[in-house]
Amino acid sequence: METEFLKNILKSISVSGYEEPLQNIVREEMQNVADEIREDEMHNLVCVANPDSPVRILLSAHADEIGLMISNITEDGRLQVVDRGGVVVPTYPGQQVIVKTKEREIPGVVEAYRGLFEKQGMSTKDLKIDIGAKDRKDALRYVKPGDPVVPDTHIRTLANGRITSRALDDRIGVYIIMEALKRAKERGCTSGIYAASTTGEETTKTGAYWCSARIHPTLAVVVDVTYTSDCLGMNPAEMGQVELGKGPVLCYSPIVAKELNEKMERTAKKANIPVQWEVASRLSYTDADKIHFSNEGVPVVLVSVPLRYMHMPCEVADLSDVEHCIELIAHFLA
Repeated sequence: METEFLKNILKSISVSGYEEPLQNIVREEMQNVADEIREDEMHNLVCVANPDSPVRILLSAHADEIGLMISNITEDGRLQVVDRGGVVVPTYPGQQVIVKTKEREIPGVVEAYRGLFEKQGMSTKDLKIDIGAKDRKDALRYVKPGDPVVPDTHIRTLANGRITSRALDDRIGVYIIMEALKRAKERGCTSGIYAASTTGEETTKTGAYWCSARIHPTLAVVVDVTYTSDCLGMNPAEMGQVELGKGPVLCYSPIVAKELNEKMERTAKKANIPVQWEVASRLSYTDADKIHFSNEGVPVVLVSVPLRYMHMPCEVADLSDVEHCIELIAHFLA
């Protein structure tokens, strides 16, 4: 595994609508690998292998992360915010954050007091960020409304090959599809591969729709994360038993083509790759939904990475699951 590439992806700030820093990292990594690299007006980045093939396989994973965006600056220089994606508001008070401007990163602190944690239905309206500014005029020297904000977290290696980081969802998926393209190409894959690092999944899902509408794929493999049942607050009755370190997760969903699930399962058995299963009663609530309904309909299969503490600043994944996802998709392609 090329872990330096993964670390560079995870260190970037890519709040939904502001994915360009991550896309630049992907472009630099893939420029000597892909036959073509395409970018559109929404900053979707598509790395292509075998563009002349009549068979076009779309690999899709979203580059954007959840976060906050400055909506207002008060007269005393505090920053007010709105959400970009499904943030868990009570995880922010008392935490250090980073404001990403065009020129630099500005550190800040989310104000907190004991009574705030007793508030029912806490929302982003209750959050104020202190960057040390004296007043509104002073704050505007450093930041402006529209700048994105993320928790100031770190990438850490845990026991047994596990990692923790902000927004593994779904930058780890971007890493997987790019590594799968590399390996499939090395193994002589002749089908067209369109590895799309898409934008806006956490907010609008426009990125995946645009990519599919322009590529017209024969089929799509969507890579995202999924909840595990091996941590507090999760009930396996809701979607099945999913654990860290037990392999990629395939999904029984009305949105997934059964034949592709079966082919993926056969591929896993042939390559001696463990897989797990989850169930969904309706949509998958991933980019697979938008892709499936694009064009005249696109068959999709969903491959997920088991993830603990989704949408928290301390998401946890197992690197063996990441490696198995890469291998499964690479074998499927080749």
